Amino acid sequence: MFAINSRYQGIPTAEIELPDGRKVLYIRRRILPDPDALSQIGQRKVRVGERLDGIAFEAFGDAELFWRLADANRAMNPPDIVTVGATLRITLPPGIPAGGLLGASAI
Repeated sequence: MFAINSRYQGIPTAEIELPDGRKVLYIRRRILPDPDALSQIGQRKVRVGERLDGIAFEAFGDAELFWRLADANRAMNPPDIVTVGATLRITLPPGIPAGGLLGASAI
């Protein structure tokens, strides 16, 4: 239903029957991960004129993964974390441990 890079990929769907008998399929609520439970693989200071999608492209190779930066930095409103000089955590997706494969670094 959703692209592989979507924050909603893998979220289950549900169905509700309306009073008129129509059935509506909807996606269940996405629970935000605890940022402290995400494996940090780097960090990055925000520079003048940057946008979150550009930082995501630099960090992950995909601008549409901006939501991973929001999750890792406790941002309910993603643009709030794009403050010049702010240090952003770069993390792996929930459930993927860093292991010995990737070490923390600055990008």
